[in-house]
Order: sequence, then structure tokens, then C-alpha cells
Amino acid sequence: MTLIKSISGIRGTIGGAPGEGLSPIDVVRYTSAYGTWVRKRCGKERPKVVVGRDARISGEMVKNLVLGALQGLGIDVVHLGLATTPTTELAVTHFGADGGLILTASHNPKQWNALKLLNEKGEFLSASDGELVLDLADREAFVFAGVDQLGSVEEADFLPGHIASVLALDLVDVEAIRKANFKVAIDCVNSVGGLAVPALLEALGVQAVLPLFCSPNGEFPHNPEPLPEHLGEIADLIRKEKADVGFVVDPDVDRLAIINEDGSMFGEEYTLVAVADYVLRHTPGNTVSNLSSTRALRDVTEKLGGSYRAAAVGEVNVVETMRATNAVIGGEGNGGVIYPASHYGRDALVGIALFLTHLAQSGLSCSQLRNTYPSYSMSKNKVELTPDIDVDALLVKVKSLYADEDINDVDGVKIDFADRWVHLRKSNTEPIIRIYAEAPSTSEAEALAATLMLQLKDMAQ
Repeated sequence: MTLIKSISGIRGTIGGAPGEGLSPIDVVRYTSAYGTWVRKRCGKERPKVVVGRDARISGEMVKNLVLGALQGLGIDVVHLGLATTPTTELAVTHFGADGGLILTASHNPKQWNALKLLNEKGEFLSASDGELVLDLADREAFVFAGVDQLGSVEEADFLPGHIASVLALDLVDVEAIRKANFKVAIDCVNSVGGLAVPALLEALGVQAVLPLFCSPNGEFPHNPEPLPEHLGEIADLIRKEKADVGFVVDPDVDRLAIINEDGSMFGEEYTLVAVADYVLRHTPGNTVSNLSSTRALRDVTEKLGGSYRAAAVGEVNVVETMRATNAVIGGEGNGGVIYPASHYGRDALVGIALFLTHLAQSGLSCSQLRNTYPSYSMSKNKVELTPDIDVDALLVKVKSLYADEDINDVDGVKIDFADRWVHLRKSNTEPIIRIYAEAPSTSEAEALAATLMLQLKDMAQ
């Protein structure tokens, strides 16, 4: 059993003793801490919190505990039921709420669930706010309401509002998408994407939709992380039915993977690249992604006259850097598109609408569009170390060894070479260093990673 307590939320496996997994007691404890934080932050006698969840099997149980704990604190709840993460984020501001809770373990397998915590802007908590919640939980510093002050629960469906907001974006061209007469295959991994993605495509005028795993019952038909090794069935469907494009989302619909018309992968790293290319052509400006995302975004941004910045890994860090640089588009290389004209959160529905507009206006096939972007390959590795090794000291040695190169140490150490890079990050939970490398070919990326892994092992002796 696993329970991971972090500033971004509480994640764990269902079952086991309290404190060992995400037990009912842990759900109530951390929900109560969050609710107490909301009350202190807003200063209201009757705060309001939005709650939405993905379709995983444990969701109903976790939802009941969360709603009860919030009501017990005297907090009024807007309950969205089955809702995507971006739907819940947008609903916080729509309903004038003081915060939001998303019950989802994102791409994790079915035994996992989590409490994702939002502020009054519908954005993930800052590091300092997350620390306050964890402190409240550790001290159990919450006081529940008396019988006459218990909170209420209002049921609401905000998916239509979310879709309407996507269609209202200036760069979403519904007419162009309708005229393109696309045939679109989708894999929604039997979670809330099965409700949201077909509804979006219908609103965009897509008549031919090939749905795969769209029953929101939480029975994931394959590993729910949208990686190439998990997407064989939709690739076969695309080839068989001659679809123009395929879209795959994770269980809470904040990540988007795209598949070409020949069943090949567009590349999860290139979801943001393609959407950014389209946005920058119409609204020139700056972009942001995290340090472990493809260099292709920087290439596209600079080609179109903008500036690119790399943020520390983590959505909240990307958002903070986007705000600081007034970025017009940003996100993460895991298929997470953050478009400030909509909201500061990863949103696969926004990504789908912008990508389909781009594809329609380009007149190219999906694979042809992919081939217009710089091509890089990535290698992801890790070096396991003994617990007595000072990982920070090792990273300092790496910086010294490559002092003549372009170094970014905002999150670990990233070394930028002329046409490739390598990023080393220490794990917060185990004695390992993660190594991400990118180069023009897979073999070159793997060779670069192997070089750094060997150097690390030599330095550790």
C-alpha cells in the first residue's frame, strides 16, 4: 500500500491501514485539512467548494467521504459528479467558489485515487499553500460545525459550460472543422473522457466518430497512461476504418495524445508543439514548458519570433512561469496543453479543439503536419544510488564538469548542448537520479544518457 503526501495533493492506493494507503480515515483527514485551509483563506462563514471526480472504481466511496467531511466543516458543496479535471477547474470560478477538489489519480492504474486541491482561481495550490494544508492535517487542526451549521450539497453538471467555453475561444474555428469532414477515433479509457470527448466533437461538428472505451465505468481496458505501448487497439482501429486522426486522453482528461491517420504516433511530446505552432501563428508571443519537455517547442517559438522559457517540473511551476513571462501558450510534454485564453490548467478538450482547427486549416494529413516540426527523440532513464550518497553533491559535480555548457539548475541540472540536452533530477522519495535526454535520434539520446549515467556512477564511488 502507498500513500504519497505532497503539496499538490494526496495520492495513494485504496485499502490497507490508515497512513499506509488512501484509507477512508486519510480521505477524511486531508479533506478536513483542506476545508479548514479554505475557510481560513477566504474568511467566510459559509465557504463554497466544487467537487468533481473521474470514473475510477473507488470514486463513489471517496466522493461520499469528501462530501461528508466538507459538509461537516460547514462548507457548501457544488457537486459535479463525473467531471474532467479541467471541467472542475473552470467550474470553481463559474460558481464563485472558494476552492475545488478533484478526485482522480490521473494516469495511475485503477488501485490508485487522489485528492487534487484547487484554490479560488481553479488552479493547483502553490507550494506554500500546500504546506499549510499538510501541516493542518498533521496537527488535525480542524473543528467541525454544529448541527445547525452543516454544509449543503448542490448537484450541477458543468460539462456543457466547459464545452461552450471551448467553442467560444477566438482560435477555435468550428466552421473549418465541420467543413473538413474529419473521421475521428477516440480512446477514453472508460473514464470521464467518454462523456466529455464525444460531446465536444459533436459540438465541433464532427459527424464521424469512432469511439473506443467510452463507458465511464472505471474499468480501464489497458494501462491508462496514454503512451505508445498502450495504444495498439486505437492504432489498429484508425488503420482499419481509415480515420483522419485519433485522440487518446487519460482518466481525468488533462493529457492528450494524438495518433496519425496511418496509426503511427504523433508523439505525446508534440501535442503541445503543434497546438503552440497554431496559436503562435495567430497570436505571437512567448511559450513555456517544463525542463523535461522537447526542445521542439523552443524551436517553433523562436522561429515565429517569440521567446521560450523552461520551468521546473510540475504544472504549478509551469503556470507561475507562464504568468511571469506573459506566455500565450504553454504546458508539459506529457500532452498537457495550458492555454491562458481559456484557463491556467492542462485541458485536453481545449487541445483537441485547437488541434482540429489547425489540422483543418493546414490542409495536411495528420502525419504530414507532424513532419513539419523538428524531430527529436527522447530517452528516459534512472541511476539507483545507495542511501548514504549525497545526491545534491553529485549534481554539483555534474554542473562543474559541464561548466562550459548552457546550464539550468532551477530543478536539478539541465545541460543544453547545440542540438541536444540532458536533464538530471533527484527523486524526492528514493535514492535515485532520473535522467532525461533528447537528441536528433533515439540512438544519440540513449548514448547521451549512457554517458551521464556512467559519469554519475564514477562520481559516486
